[in-house]
Amino acid sequence: MENSSVFKTLGVGTFGEGEGGPTAERLFRVQAGHNADFALEQSALLLSCAYKLTLQAGIEPDGTLVWAAHYLSGMSKALVEDVAHAMFIEQTPAP
Repeated sequence: MENSSVFKTLGVGTFGEGEGGPTAERLFRVQAGHNADFALEQSALLLSCAYKLTLQAGIEPDGTLVWAAHYLSGMSKALVEDVAHAMFIEQTPAP
């Protein structure tokens, strides 16, 4: 079944601290051109994994699961921000 989402990812969503620290260019970027509904579905899957990891991390005190959840939620955030940006651009009237 073909995906018919009007909105496409723009490639503006980013994730991952760059080599120069928090103010440096990000390490990863969302690829432009994917259907928004697919990107949001992937974001939901990433958030589901992060949710399960944080639940498990509450039981295991070593801290490694928390970092995994942090990275998964960051990737999900980049996807959602990219789609939101595409929706905003589409709804903004041309000058």
